[in-house]
Formats: sequence, C-alpha cells, structure tokens
Amino acid sequence: MNRIINEVEKEYLKDDVPEFEIGDNVDVHVKIVEGDKERVQIFSGTVIARKGSGMRENFTVRRIVQGEGVERVFPIHSPSIVDITVRRKAVVRRSKLYYLRTRRGKSARLRERRVAQPKKNKADSK
Repeated sequence: MNRIINEVEKEYLKDDVPEFEIGDNVDVHVKIVEGDKERVQIFSGTVIARKGSGMRENFTVRRIVQGEGVERVFPIHSPSIVDITVRRKAVVRRSKLYYLRTRRGKSARLRERRVAQPKKNKADSK
C-alpha cells in the first residue's frame, strides 16, 4: 500500500528543492493569487522546524514583525512555493527550535555557521 502511494506521489515531487537546515535564515517566495492576478510575496525568517517526508514534508519559518512573532508552515513540494533562498546558515544543536518563541532580542539570535571555502593551490593559479 505504502509503495503504491509513493509511486503516485513521485511525479509531484519537486527536483529543485535547495538544501537548508534548522536554524537557517531563508527567503520563501510564495505565489499569491488575488482575483485574476498573481504575484510573488517573500516571507523571510528562521527555519525552526522541519517534519514529514516525501510529499508531506513541511517546514516552519518564524520571523518578528512589529515586535510580534509570526510563524508560517510551508509544504516543501507545494506548487505555490516558487523559490526558497538560503540567506544565512546557523549553528544549532536541536532539531526543533521552539524555544525561540519565548526569547526576545539578543537571546533570540543564533550563531552563524561559516561555510569553508575550498582552498586554491598555487599550481592552480598559474
């Protein structure tokens, strides 16, 4: 039964989903339909949770708007999501960052994860 569901869902999975993890700061480009018009709106924030697998995989993004915390859950493979851009990576030690809901100001910040650039050899530069 599960194998049949996976076969049906396989054609709806997106191929271009970027690699992002919990704690990363992302821009989610969401397609919004208003009447007969379509526009793309960007929701920027920190990924605090990821759950599910396959077609049912979701991620939660949290941001602060006018001093109020706003969270939104996005299905990764939804056709309404145009793009996901990773702006900043962070060092985290948990799989869910729900504790950020109670934090304010500097205590709500996450330490940035520096991505090492590959070193160039002197022989390559000649």
